[in-house]
Amino acid sequence: MSQLPNEVDDPERNRAGAALRALGHAFVGHEADPALVTELADTLERFTHGFGVGDRRSRNPESFDKRQHQVAADGERLLTYDDRPFSGRSSPWGLDMDVHRRGDEIEARVTLGPAHEGAPGRTHGGIVAGLFDDVFGFVLDILQQPAFTGELTIRYVAPTPLGRRLACRGRLRERVGRKIYIEGELVDPDGADGAEVVVARGHGLFIAVDVDVMRSALLPAPPDES
Repeated sequence: MSQLPNEVDDPERNRAGAALRALGHAFVGHEADPALVTELADTLERFTHGFGVGDRRSRNPESFDKRQHQVAADGERLLTYDDRPFSGRSSPWGLDMDVHRRGDEIEARVTLGPAHEGAPGRTHGGIVAGLFDDVFGFVLDILQQPAFTGELTIRYVAPTPLGRRLACRGRLRERVGRKIYIEGELVDPDGADGAEVVVARGHGLFIAVDVDVMRSALLPAPPDES
């Protein structure tokens, strides 16, 4: 199992992040006694104040150096920095993704829950888009190339179901100078009649940059693709 980048592992933060994600799904997905809701609000406000007075945290810029020297083997599970919004283990809004390298492709298994609902019984389109962007970022790890997202296009082929184990895949399509084109699909492996069903397709354009740009504490806007 490779962690990209291999920053300090914090099991208690990972545990807290998982608990916050579970709370979000429970809060959205179930009715609750008004008194319990009030108790939750009071508790969260108290904890928010407690965490808000601590020292500020941000991603360690040295992590981009480590990313350039660690490549997962075929079949290996990948972990990223723990605060990464969609795949980080400590992220309160993470998707609990199980990410693996499959040859030159990335595959992330994920089950979307009540807090991800848009239309009734369907996943919000923005969640799907964020999932693709995150998976495509792991493809950049295979390529050993830091890059900014320039464009992201999602084609929603069918409703993205909640509560089903899905697979989001990404791979390099083409590289032209600094332009990196990545494509992939989100599938329900056990769709109708047991056949794999594509629910969305994604295409991304990423602009390669030097690692020094990614290390900067004040990141500039993504450069023009030209």
